[in-house]
Amino acid sequence: MRIGTGYDSHRFDAGRPLILGGIQIPAHPGLAGHSDGDAIAHAIIDAVLGAAALGNVGSHFPPNEEEWKGADSMQLLTQAIEILSNSGYVVGNIDVTVICESPRIAPHADAMVESISRATSISMDRVSIKGKSNEGMGWIGSGEGLAVQAVAMIEPAQG
Repeated sequence: MRIGTGYDSHRFDAGRPLILGGIQIPAHPGLAGHSDGDAIAHAIIDAVLGAAALGNVGSHFPPNEEEWKGADSMQLLTQAIEILSNSGYVVGNIDVTVICESPRIAPHADAMVESISRATSISMDRVSIKGKSNEGMGWIGSGEGLAVQAVAMIEPAQG
């Protein structure tokens, strides 16, 4: 088994919808970014690719390439899983922590788990999403944006 970690952070952007874990969160500013800004998907991509020493989200989907402008990050995650599979690995589990003052993550966590499960082709009981406050400290605490940490375990594919 191999383990990888991923991290992503974005500032809020009132001109965009908020997409996290492939789910649109209503009535909240979105995240700035070249793609749709889905920091959960980006952190997971870094975790699974990192576990296999296959680079990161930026090396496979460069933010300076027009092809990825506005891209659906769940499709990027699906492509990252294909890259992982082509290297002989499958995802064992994914654990994600979203660090923010708002929005509240818990009401959306089940839908996010389902979306990530679909994109990664692993069962929902192998995906965990949770939110944590930064207790009002720093740029996250002041509401400027959010950060995501992800951990993924991968293992050789069977047969």
